[in-house]
Amino acid sequence: MQSVINIQWWQLAVFSLTLIVPYYINMHYQLGLLKETVVSLVRMTLQLILIGIYLELLFDLNSIWVNLAWMLAMVLVGSSAIINKLHFPRHIVLIPVALSLVAGLLPLMTILSLGIIQPEPFYHARYVIPLAGMLLGNSISGNIICLQSYHSALQERWPEYQGALALGASPSAATRPFVQEALQKAMSPILATMATTGLVTIPGMMTGQILGGASPMVAIKYQLMIMLAIFVMMSITITVSLWLVAKRSISVEGKPQVSLC
Repeated sequence: MQSVINIQWWQLAVFSLTLIVPYYINMHYQLGLLKETVVSLVRMTLQLILIGIYLELLFDLNSIWVNLAWMLAMVLVGSSAIINKLHFPRHIVLIPVALSLVAGLLPLMTILSLGIIQPEPFYHARYVIPLAGMLLGNSISGNIICLQSYHSALQERWPEYQGALALGASPSAATRPFVQEALQKAMSPILATMATTGLVTIPGMMTGQILGGASPMVAIKYQLMIMLAIFVMMSITITVSLWLVAKRSISVEGKPQVSLC
């Protein structure tokens, strides 16, 4: 198979001229997104260059403790991203969300490293860090949808919850309809993605493997592995985070503690 084809920086600079198209759309329709677009592009470029330099150092070090510290940082940043997006009180949901990400990430990474991929050593940064990043990245959106849906439904249908309690239902049973709805909404995007993968889209991991010179069948096996892992990871994290946040977000006085306003 062909080896990886390197892209020169000047080629990337020339390709960036295609940004004229979104620039024209922004100006023609007066979207007011020019400043945000420029800031986002500059941040993305700098962040990718810095993470590229850091990952090269990380791969050279290949230390289990450095890898674990980096994954912990990824969990904390991911948890903060979820909280900031939803404007939840940090003291209520930071620990539950972080614990849910750890509860999904560590078991799956252990299985993938020791039982499936089996790199030498098992904590090889070239495999562990990208896989952890893909799992955490895909779990963030699911957690945002899940928690937002749960608290929106709880606040809008608070009398229904109180009525269930008045009829003798436990808090767990009274919130079950809201939990079911939140989990269904959070799982819908990943299920739709899985249903169209290979037919409508060729996902990132498979594309990267093929561009890297791997056999298409090898790329397919890696893609199946990561899609299964993402689905399991999301199932674990949204369920655990919702369960923990729900326990903390309903006060004994009978008022929802978390406001989305």
